[in-house]
Amino acid sequence: MKITSAALRHLLLLPALMSAPLHAADEHPVIDLWPEGVPGLKADAGPEKHEGTNVGNIHHPSLTVYAAPADKANGTAVIIAPGGGYARLSWVNEGTSPAEWLNSLGVTAFILKYRVKEYGQPAPLRDVLRALRTVRSRAAEFGVKTDRIGLLGFSAGGHLGASAGTLYDAPEGRTGAAIDAVNGRPDFLLLLYPVITMQLPYAHPGSRLNLIGAHPDQALVDHLSPELQVTKDTPPTFLVATEEDKTVPVQNSLIFFEALKKAGVPAELHIYEKGAHGFGLKPGLETSEWPQLAATWLRLNRLIPAAAKP
Repeated sequence: MKITSAALRHLLLLPALMSAPLHAADEHPVIDLWPEGVPGLKADAGPEKHEGTNVGNIHHPSLTVYAAPADKANGTAVIIAPGGGYARLSWVNEGTSPAEWLNSLGVTAFILKYRVKEYGQPAPLRDVLRALRTVRSRAAEFGVKTDRIGLLGFSAGGHLGASAGTLYDAPEGRTGAAIDAVNGRPDFLLLLYPVITMQLPYAHPGSRLNLIGAHPDQALVDHLSPELQVTKDTPPTFLVATEEDKTVPVQNSLIFFEALKKAGVPAELHIYEKGAHGFGLKPGLETSEWPQLAATWLRLNRLIPAAAKP
């Protein structure tokens, strides 16, 4: 990857960008993703909104660190992108709960707080790519491997994950900071009932509106439809969806899986007959076995150790 002239002008900022301070948040540190200043920060930003377990009105993106237990840590890291239709983030169901599950597998988790409808594109893409570059640049500090950094995305967070997996070299994903020279490609993707396409009729209306507006140019629609951006270099992907999902049609997962297979990208798709949108890690549902299936996939891809024999 070439380093742009703008990046070269910012080389002196690199140490600060790669060692942004951790801020205490209970026992889980928080990393400021834009220590040099949030690009395009709105003057009337206002405070974050916390409604129940959702977070909205996000203006200061961050990563909340869930370090793997020392006796289980295996060097794999996963950045979690909660869903919420690019309007808000489902912080518990699709953030902290998955982080705790990943910790149980010895995986270090990072919950991504990314900008949503107040900004629209390209802010979410910039936030997720900055998150990947931050974790990769500080891998030794976190005890993770630079080639085992994945992304787990739910619903609209699945669209963000698929976008990171296909647009990791997109020019709008850079801001001219020196850290832009760090590889932003996730090494693997886990996508749960993901929004994928921005094309009608299968696009999720709310996600499309909040990301690209009411009357987007067709070129932008195509650019932000990950199924049209898949190449042989798109990361291996694990997908879960349900036929019963009335919010994000199952066709989103089907068309992405088809595009991956056409490009020769390793992929695994699980479709359940029953299951409403947003099931997360809720127990007692038909879909509740997906974490075990995902763990098996991670083991088969040598991202976590083989399970101990009884």
